Amino acid sequence: MTAPLTPPPPPDDRSSYRGGPVPPPVGAHAVGTAPAAPYDHHGEQDGPGMLTELRQAAVAVLAIALSGALLGVLWWKLAPTVPLVGDVVDGRWVVFLKESEGEQAIGVDGTFTLLALAFGAFCAVVAFLLRRRGGVPLVVALGVGGLLGSFLAWRVGVWLGPAEDVIAHAQDVGKGVTFDAPLKLGAKGALLAWSLSALVVHLGLTGLFGPRDPEPDPWPAPYGDKPA
Repeated sequence: MTAPLTPPPPPDDRSSYRGGPVPPPVGAHAVGTAPAAPYDHHGEQDGPGMLTELRQAAVAVLAIALSGALLGVLWWKLAPTVPLVGDVVDGRWVVFLKESEGEQAIGVDGTFTLLALAFGAFCAVVAFLLRRRGGVPLVVALGVGGLLGSFLAWRVGVWLGPAEDVIAHAQDVGKGVTFDAPLKLGAKGALLAWSLSALVVHLGLTGLFGPRDPEPDPWPAPYGDKPA
C-alpha cells in the first residue's frame, strides 16, 4: 500500500529568491522596515549654523548703523530751512519764527521720515539678495540696525546743521536779521521708520521670492506592489 500523496507547499517568494539576500517585505503594511531617507531638494542643506547666522547678523547691524551717517548728511542737505529772526525785548534777546504759519518744521520731519523709509527698503533688498533664506538673527539685525542708523542720522544732521544756540546765533547776526534754525526732529517716531520699512519689505520679499520647502506626496505608491 502506498501512502497518499500530499501536495507540495506553495512556493515562498522569499525562499525561492536566488539572486542574493532575501528582500524585505514590501507593501503599505510592511512592519519593521527602516523609514525612507528624507527628500533632498536639489542637494540643499538646512543653511548655515546658528553661530554663522549670528556673525552675519552682527556684520549687518554694523553696516546698517554706519550707513546712518549718509542718511544724516542727506537730511541736512535736503531738509527745508526754518527761518528765524532775533529781537531785543525789555533788554533781553528773543527769537521768533519769521513765518509763524510756515510748514518748514513739518517738512524737516517729513524729509527725515521719507529718507529713512527709503534706506530701510534698500537695506531689506540687499539683505534678501545676499541671504535669501532669511532667519531670525537677520530679521533682528534689520530692526536693531535701523534704530541705530536712525539715531546716528539724527545726531549727524543736527551736528552738521546750524548752531543749536539760537540766542547766540541771533546776537552774532544782529537784530532783525533772518537766520536758519537748527535741525530739529520734532516727531521722534520718525526714528522707527527705518526699522519698520526694512522689516516689512524683507517680509514681503521672503514671502514672494523666498525658497520653498518641497511638498511631500500625500499618497506614495507602495514599492514593489504587483497587480493581482
